[in-house]
Amino acid sequence: MQPAYLKGAAFGFVAASIWASWSVVTRLAVTTGLEASDIVALRFAVAGVLLSPLVIRRGLARDRLGWLRLGALIAGVGAPYALVAATALRFAPAYDGGALNPGCMPLFVALIAAVVLGEKLSTRQILGLSLILAGAVTIVGWHAEARGAAWSAARTFGDVLFLIAAFLTACFTLVMKQAKLDPLHATALVSTGSLVIYLPIYLALHGARLAQVPLADLAVQGLFQGVAVSILALVLYGRALLILGASSGAAFGALVPALSALFALPLLGERPGATDWASILLISAGVYLASGGPLLSWQRREGHA
Repeated sequence: MQPAYLKGAAFGFVAASIWASWSVVTRLAVTTGLEASDIVALRFAVAGVLLSPLVIRRGLARDRLGWLRLGALIAGVGAPYALVAATALRFAPAYDGGALNPGCMPLFVALIAAVVLGEKLSTRQILGLSLILAGAVTIVGWHAEARGAAWSAARTFGDVLFLIAAFLTACFTLVMKQAKLDPLHATALVSTGSLVIYLPIYLALHGARLAQVPLADLAVQGLFQGVAVSILALVLYGRALLILGASSGAAFGALVPALSALFALPLLGERPGATDWASILLISAGVYLASGGPLLSWQRREGHA
């Protein structure tokens, strides 16, 4: 395999692993009395404070972004995205979110890149994205049928919010690719921007509610939400985008449903059924194809030609 692909794939895989563990850790956080709004505040308060010196030193990168794309960067993976995704979980089941949010994000990236930027997808990328879509639809459809879950208006609203969250992340992905920002600088802009925008609103509405949470729980959640999820994962994801490209790098986000299922097995006791695993295999195969993973059989044939 090509060293560049392996490096980009490693960055994308680790980022997807951190994002996949977010649902498990956040679910555990609910037992400590934290609300979704608290988690978002803690997440960007920690990351924003840690990275604000970088923004002060390097600036807002307006020469590369402008105000519109800077806003898209912050909304794409910052507080607006986190609030949309968290609100969606109030109306639709978590397995809908795993399928529709990270699973459909590469599809939005490919669609926007094709329509707005005029990028052309290869046959392999189209096949890979089709497998991702098939896996996501199967996950949602099978659970609805197997559990007798009716498609209520509330659930439909939640699913629409998941798709909006996927669209926001797709916008972040394309802005990152176009602006060619350093991933750490982009992460600092997202975290600091979210801190400035969200924290005053949170404090006005909820006051010092975080002060009532045990210090140990705050420390664990602060390190995970504010450092691992908001900084480390975004930096690694940004590196994957720079190495693999927008459409290929974004495909690693579709690994989140599969990794979430694997993490939930030992930590939450959730056991995916046969159809779940089939969907996971579809998504994983789609990720490999869409991300530009080398096909050894093709390379060997070309080598003997």
